[in-house]
Amino acid sequence: MTCKTEELLISLIAPHLAECRHICVGVSSPIPGAAAQLARCKSNDRIVVNLLGDFRHNSFTSGGQEIFDMAGQGRIDAFFLGGGQIDGQANINLVGTGTYPQTDVRWSGSFGSAYLYYLVPNVILFREEHSPRVFVPKVDFVSAPGLSPPEHHRVGGPKCLITGKAEFSFDPIAGRFTLVSVHPGYTVDDIVQSTGFDFDMPDDVPQSKEPDAETLALIRGPVAEQIRGLYPVFADKVFA
Repeated sequence: MTCKTEELLISLIAPHLAECRHICVGVSSPIPGAAAQLARCKSNDRIVVNLLGDFRHNSFTSGGQEIFDMAGQGRIDAFFLGGGQIDGQANINLVGTGTYPQTDVRWSGSFGSAYLYYLVPNVILFREEHSPRVFVPKVDFVSAPGLSPPEHHRVGGPKCLITGKAEFSFDPIAGRFTLVSVHPGYTVDDIVQSTGFDFDMPDDVPQSKEPDAETLALIRGPVAEQIRGLYPVFADKVFA
């Protein structure tokens, strides 16, 4: 592979944001944040990006309150969610493992994940670790549901899942993921063995496309500089 894994992931996420006008990225999300900035660069600054925690790239003054208000007004086009567990119906668990409330492992909590999952039309699920402990048959606790009954009004939901090993699309009608591509260095069998839920796949699964020279130059140039202030350790590690 001619690029680093982080650069590959940034380049794979960015195309999913190309038609957006307003992207919000939560804290501790350097790869999604870099992907949002890459999408902005490729759109000639048409896209507005808010990186929470970075005063240079964040027009909000009260954090979560403004995100929730804007999402309710339909003014956020894309957001990122992850989880300690994610299952085959795109449910995410941010609470912990075990039988709630006696959880064996406790995570950060749901915060506004369920609200944003319902209202933001393009939710990208992202988790670097791709293992059976993360991608489980059924989450222990549903912090935010991937699917809703047809009588429930819902404009938002999962668009895709990108991990450190593969990319999946999500079909809300079938309620299932489909394997889109496998990253260099891995095989389809690796993905099957690393995923605790069933998923669909074509007969011939392609390898994830690495960024071209122009995209890689953007990632290593303006994108790296834009996120360095918020994620200096990440920037030094990946772009040094």
